[in-house]
Amino acid sequence: MKKIKSRYGILGGMLLAAALSGGLLAGCGQKKEEASKTLILATTTSTKDSGLLDAVLPDFEAKTGYSVSVVSVGSGEAMKMGENGEADVLLVHSPAAERAFVEHGHADADGRFDVMYNDYVLIGPKEDPAGIRQTAGHDALKAFETLYDTESTFISRSDDSGTHKKECSIWEKCGKNPEGGWYVKAGTGMGAVIEMANEKLAYTLSDRATWLNTGGDTDLAVVCEKDESGILYNQYGVICVNPDKNESIHHEGAKAFREWILSDETQKQIGEYGAEQYGAPLFVPNAGK
Repeated sequence: MKKIKSRYGILGGMLLAAALSGGLLAGCGQKKEEASKTLILATTTSTKDSGLLDAVLPDFEAKTGYSVSVVSVGSGEAMKMGENGEADVLLVHSPAAERAFVEHGHADADGRFDVMYNDYVLIGPKEDPAGIRQTAGHDALKAFETLYDTESTFISRSDDSGTHKKECSIWEKCGKNPEGGWYVKAGTGMGAVIEMANEKLAYTLSDRATWLNTGGDTDLAVVCEKDESGILYNQYGVICVNPDKNESIHHEGAKAFREWILSDETQKQIGEYGAEQYGAPLFVPNAGK
């Protein structure tokens, strides 16, 4: 896993570029002002791989004058960035870990807010050699038990992401501890894992939004979804980082982002994203509900 740069590493390159390009005083002054309007958003790969951020962030930047530097990693790593004071605001999908983040004082005084949700899907080869679609098409626990019993190749995110935590929770509920050559630990983001699953004709767990946005040209298909138990539910939340972490935390910008993403107008944008292309939105907004 590559090491995430500190806030100074992310923004410092802007100042260095200005100094090297000539006009040292004027250039640096201008870049410092630009840096002061730059917000670091640490977020799960699914918000980026689904295309959502590309669709909605220009609206935030136009309305507020802030620019957003997006660091797309697993939810666990995004929260670690917040814990280390290397990000201003988080958009993640690992509710239990998010609650712990807040309880340990890493968030600002307002804490965490629901933003939107979708669900997880188990995807695999269209031929479905494990027969999951027929025997466990809407039963996640049975589907995972089948994968375990048949030792069907499974690609795990294995990156402390929200998706990885969800996968681990399902194995735990099954009472299974997956290991062996059939269980592949990728240690990478969702888009890359779907590509790997396609190459190996393997199974994997994905958030629905990333699957719909990236899986259309693959030899994979959904084999298990819409479990009525709610085990595949996938909630996203926004958290402003505690400004007491260090003096570089851009708390005003973080609060502006939070207010914007929770606003009725942005919630409407989120609820419309993907609807025309896929016949249904990729995320369901639920701020304040």
